[in-house]
Amino acid sequence: MVKNIATLQDWVAESQRIVFFGGAGVSTESGIPDFRSVDGLYHQKYDYPPETILSHPFFLRNTEEFFDFYRDKMIYPDASPNVTHEKLAEWERAGKLSGIVTQNIDGLHQAAGNKKVYELHGSIHRNYCMKCHQFYPLETIQESAGIPRCTCGGIIKPDVVLYEEGLDNDTIEGAVDAISHADLMIVGGTSLAVYPAAGMLQYFHGKHIVLINKAPTPFDKNADLLLQMGLGEVFGKL
Repeated sequence: MVKNIATLQDWVAESQRIVFFGGAGVSTESGIPDFRSVDGLYHQKYDYPPETILSHPFFLRNTEEFFDFYRDKMIYPDASPNVTHEKLAEWERAGKLSGIVTQNIDGLHQAAGNKKVYELHGSIHRNYCMKCHQFYPLETIQESAGIPRCTCGGIIKPDVVLYEEGLDNDTIEGAVDAISHADLMIVGGTSLAVYPAAGMLQYFHGKHIVLINKAPTPFDKNADLLLQMGLGEVFGKL
């Protein structure tokens, strides 16, 4: 592993258009649980499976139950950026990182200082009235009870992509453009099991692709460098 990290360090040093593609594993060291690991959200017990609760039909039919779950399990206001977030922000300031493509909705990349972030699944920090489209900050959702309502009476919906909802086209185009022009792509903390997000790796045509994840993924055999370890352990040594 020491040799592999040294190889990654060399590739980072020689690259000028790095793109980082990350999933829930990026934020676990900030205290935010992931979804599919043994202790992940999908292995906890609820009245409905989390995949059902976080779906568009459930949101429409059981709106109050959705928000009870959302406030309890999807919002972590005290979470802070960890070493991975900080290192990526450092690379962007140095002009080496051209973009972050993330499946996370926690906003920790921006909190660390990154500007070029493509949030495939939206953000808890953006919330809009479904009726008049007025913007509301995260605090509005946190401080509300039951179904959060706009002054116009409409439901305030988090700008997050639920199951059975499509991704934002502008975000997809920006992410694909960044990936297609990258010379080094680092994929970390993701099972690569969620589509269409995982399918974006096909647009990379650069020099090296690195995969960092504790558990095996369907893409392992395609990586130029595979590190089956925690992101913090890797980025803490770069």
